[in-house]
Amino acid sequence: MQINPEILPRIIQAIADTIEKNAEEVTQLDQAIGDGDHVVNLQRGIHALQAQSAEIAQLDWAAAMQKIGMTLMSTVGGASGSLYGTLFVTISKALRGQSVDLPVFASAFAQGVESVKLRGKADAGEKTMLDVLIPAAQRLQTAAAASQALNDLLAGITNAAEAGVEATRNMLATKGRASFLGERSLGHIDAGAKTAQLMIAATAGVLASSAAPA
Repeated sequence: MQINPEILPRIIQAIADTIEKNAEEVTQLDQAIGDGDHVVNLQRGIHALQAQSAEIAQLDWAAAMQKIGMTLMSTVGGASGSLYGTLFVTISKALRGQSVDLPVFASAFAQGVESVKLRGKADAGEKTMLDVLIPAAQRLQTAAAASQALNDLLAGITNAAEAGVEATRNMLATKGRASFLGERSLGHIDAGAKTAQLMIAATAGVLASSAAPA
């Protein structure tokens, strides 16, 4: 199945819908150990992408990822804006001049996640979005290398993201505002990890439905 950037408006809309649907839950998570403004900040960036989605759909993959990254960086603000902006800009750089297939995209996504680790000075196990992004990137690369069927690949990535977000519940926060709470951060799911998981699930849903027979 060849996927081109024309699918991006549907993905952006699906992400907007799932974040809106889960906004109250995620805000409660964020209020427990964060600043409480994560969803509002993220939605500002998503709404900006919705406004540009028709234009984004006309770009090639590298240019589309660049535009998404710069838009998120300038509209979301705070740590999330910088981290997601870095993710997509790095993906864009990795895709330039490439014929984009699944292995190429998997490699680019992995490079993007590495850049988020460097920008955030964080890694897996620190109760952040990386606890979702890292296992998702690893599963994507493994599945791409094995030429796994798309539906199996999407299910695997979705499951990896769900396991990653649940794992943050029993992690001690070492980054951001939550790190000041020490052991009081235990028992709470990280809001940034939760929205990363929701966005991965929404994206997988759109890709799965696009691959389904008419």
